[in-house]
Amino acid sequence: MLTDTAVGHRAPAPFDAAAIDAELDELRERVGSDIDVALPRAAELERRAEVLGEPALRWRCTLLRADMTERRGDLGTAMRLAWQAREWAAAANCRRVLSHAHELLARLYRVTGDVLAHLDHMMQAVGAMDDTVPSGPRISCMVKLADAYAETGSLAASRERYEEALRAAVAAGDLRRQAMAFNNWAYSEYDYGDMRLAREVIGRMVELSRQGWELDYCDYDTIARVELGLGNHGEAERAARAALAAYETDATDESDAVAELTLTLATVQRHQGNLTAATESLEISRTLCDEVGLGLLAVRVQREAAELHAAKGDFEQAYRALDASVAAEKRLSSRQREAQARNQQAVFEVSEARRLAETFRDQARRDALTGLSNRRFVDETLPPLLARAAADGTPVTAALLDLDHFKRINDTLSHEVGDRVLAEFARLLTRAAGGNGIAARFGGEEFLLVLTGLPRATATARMEHLRRAVADHDWAPITGDRRVTVSVGVTMAGPDSTAASLLSRADEALYEAKRAGRDRVHLDVKCRWRGMRDVPE
Repeated sequence: MLTDTAVGHRAPAPFDAAAIDAELDELRERVGSDIDVALPRAAELERRAEVLGEPALRWRCTLLRADMTERRGDLGTAMRLAWQAREWAAAANCRRVLSHAHELLARLYRVTGDVLAHLDHMMQAVGAMDDTVPSGPRISCMVKLADAYAETGSLAASRERYEEALRAAVAAGDLRRQAMAFNNWAYSEYDYGDMRLAREVIGRMVELSRQGWELDYCDYDTIARVELGLGNHGEAERAARAALAAYETDATDESDAVAELTLTLATVQRHQGNLTAATESLEISRTLCDEVGLGLLAVRVQREAAELHAAKGDFEQAYRALDASVAAEKRLSSRQREAQARNQQAVFEVSEARRLAETFRDQARRDALTGLSNRRFVDETLPPLLARAAADGTPVTAALLDLDHFKRINDTLSHEVGDRVLAEFARLLTRAAGGNGIAARFGGEEFLLVLTGLPRATATARMEHLRRAVADHDWAPITGDRRVTVSVGVTMAGPDSTAASLLSRADEALYEAKRAGRDRVHLDVKCRWRGMRDVPE
């Protein structure tokens, strides 16, 4: 039986950031239990995090709500919330939320039957993790990636990931997640029929009990299945009974657990030849399946009933049970296809909504005439860019550019000609931005160019090259014999620069370029980046 992590809830804590952070960790660990209690609690924590001005905490709450919403059957809402969290985290470079969002998306796509998308998102979940992700969720995420590889048949990659997760769990002293990795690995090998390797992995898991780890019912159930596959019936029965006993002490509320554990015991008892006990155990499992509506498990119970009737020599009953299991499997398969179709439709609707939203979002942040980014885009993008640059020491150069005497072009040649000049200049500006810059139109004939990662001399030289390119450009097809030139004010960000202060200094430099006669680049001589020497103008 595959396992996930689980811990108990704690009592409500005071609403400060640290308390919300700690409670979110615990809620996530047991996200599938007590949803009636946990879901409104997550919503309350989300409201408090928003009041506190803690967006990362707020989005972590949103992801928990999305997870629990899907477990209640609303995949469409869960998918929308997960994608919203992913987009915020990507824009804010919040690796913890980004990793969690991809992990949840992986499970949502798995529900739709898209195992490749499941694997892709798990890979992104692991790739997004950094030091802000606690070791527990980090290791669990690595185990789930290994599970995803196993589901796609990539056994070599799966085994490598299980070992990687185990090394991390050992380094963290986390016995529970060591057991989780061993259990899931063993179950995957059992599923693919490699009983020898499954038994070897189980041996390593049992060793944990000598280090203080108490095996749970999932662990024992996996042991029972593997021992049965190896023909060790006595060991299998002991493990199956230990699984049932462990479930009683775990006090969990998984509705299918007892039915599945009892089915395992019935199968073991049949192989031992204890057909009376097997019949009793199977009847318990069948009753639980009927009470809770466990369709897939009910099919397995019917198949085991057919095997049990055959073992008793009652082949007519065996045939009837087998026929009933085939019919039930067809009905279940039909319902699953319908559910999968509904889920895929929900995914399509979310994907289409995201595509349209991204289109509208791009349109709202782009200048219609030139195709460049607009002021709104700059206002959203520049502050986080400066924050990251200040953190890692990346140089940032900002230049404000103004087409010289542009009003004369509009007044004497027409606004249509002016628009063509703006569009052509935008093309030259885009070329100057290259792959490491932001080119934007602020309005009218004023533009912005932001370059990152370039030393002062290189960035300034690029601005001068752009000025010459504009002056030397063949404007005759558009403006006749009228020249087009540009004035450029350049500054560089410092460790404490804000978007407002950076643009203000660039504007002052632009004013100096105009005052000195236009068609020139003026460098803000006061700007310095972590002690770099000024470059003479």
